[in-house]
Amino acid sequence: MSNEQKQQSKINRRNFLKAGVAATAMGVVGALTAPAKVASAAGEAFKYTPAPKGQWSKLHPVHDMGSVSLRFVEHNDHWLGTTKIVGPIKKTSQYDSGFDRVAEGKVSQRGQLGLYNLIPKDPMSLAIVMGTALPKPLVEGPVAPVKTEIPDPEQMSMHIKDLAYFLRADDVGIGKMPSYAYWFEKTIYEPFGTRELLELPREQCVKPITEPEMPYAIVVMVDQNLKTTLASTGYDAISQSQSFLGYHSTGVISVIIAQYIRNLGYNARAQYAVDYTANMPPLIIAAGLGELCRTGDCAIHPRLGFRNKVAAVTTDLPLAPDKPIDFGLLDFCRICKKCAENCPNGAISLDDDMKEVNGYLRWKNDADKCAEFRVSNEEGVCCGRCMKVCPWNSKEDSWFHQAGTWFGSQNKTSASMLKAIDDMFGYGTEQIEKYKWWLEWPEKYKLPPVSVLTAPLPKAPL
Repeated sequence: MSNEQKQQSKINRRNFLKAGVAATAMGVVGALTAPAKVASAAGEAFKYTPAPKGQWSKLHPVHDMGSVSLRFVEHNDHWLGTTKIVGPIKKTSQYDSGFDRVAEGKVSQRGQLGLYNLIPKDPMSLAIVMGTALPKPLVEGPVAPVKTEIPDPEQMSMHIKDLAYFLRADDVGIGKMPSYAYWFEKTIYEPFGTRELLELPREQCVKPITEPEMPYAIVVMVDQNLKTTLASTGYDAISQSQSFLGYHSTGVISVIIAQYIRNLGYNARAQYAVDYTANMPPLIIAAGLGELCRTGDCAIHPRLGFRNKVAAVTTDLPLAPDKPIDFGLLDFCRICKKCAENCPNGAISLDDDMKEVNGYLRWKNDADKCAEFRVSNEEGVCCGRCMKVCPWNSKEDSWFHQAGTWFGSQNKTSASMLKAIDDMFGYGTEQIEKYKWWLEWPEKYKLPPVSVLTAPLPKAPL
């Protein structure tokens, strides 16, 4: 069968699903005879309202977490949400990430070559990243000398969520700040700097984090755009632009919220892609916006999957934190394995069980392999293949998909069935051409010659 025929087959299966067959298999009564009524009833049943005073925010009175069966969990010394803590968790260094190891040449020469060329090779993501580095005073500027009297923490939390939605966040939550989520040192250069900067000795590339730790984290999340994801392979030209646009958008939202809080007389620091001092996955979990997943270092949102980017504001503004959530993701990831099976560089674990990593249980992915492929991909720019194939995010907003994710969040048996249905209808493998709006520049995706690494560095101007 040709690629075109395969694609048409998937579209036909999608239309077949829309006729109600899968919904009937899941036991959605009356799906064929009254789809609009079922959609409305299902939509209401799937919503929940966890805010202390009965309202999530004024702009979004009901917190839309999609269609999952959701439970709230406590967060203590042995658990962060559904992540089990089995020993002391040490603070880590931003410098030990996969990208930094690639930059140092600890992974491969191919990776180094790719990293130096990663941003320049894509005209669109280069344009976006140029607007992502925000002024330092907005990130952690001076605090007003007099504290403004504020409402009680519950009302203030609602107000901050409204502000985030007003600033065009797709979701927002407030968590108790886990102390181990702070790094002990951060890099002093932008993540994808010049060759000269990346080849400095480690002691010249990092600085210890000495800022005071804050009790709360406001986490803001934006969608990387479903239609764009549906049109992409997951590792073509748009992958990096999706990421950088998410970093830019959440960065702008976070610095505005941080500055607003400082104007009220409270400490606040924006945590965003170009200037993190904290690691985002523990904050996402603490704020009730996701669970840790099979990829090991990403948190999945019940409605957006991990088709999202986040930033945060760490603050001492008195707030009412939200509870972490449990929507059955760990059981689902144990069975599904689609991200691991489709990873272009085999970076994601296929193990059934999680392992201890730095005092907590997770699936251990290979950050070096992940970073190496993302920077040296010659079929596109970077990679978001795991995001593309994950059953939790490559779905249109429709009642039958809501029914499917509700079903998949119930138990291991239903998770297995949802994964099988997902595979049967080709989700995660489709490329819907009518949504492909960007242009490809394949001549720019090739790695530079090895001489780029061996040539002497240019002398600095006098």
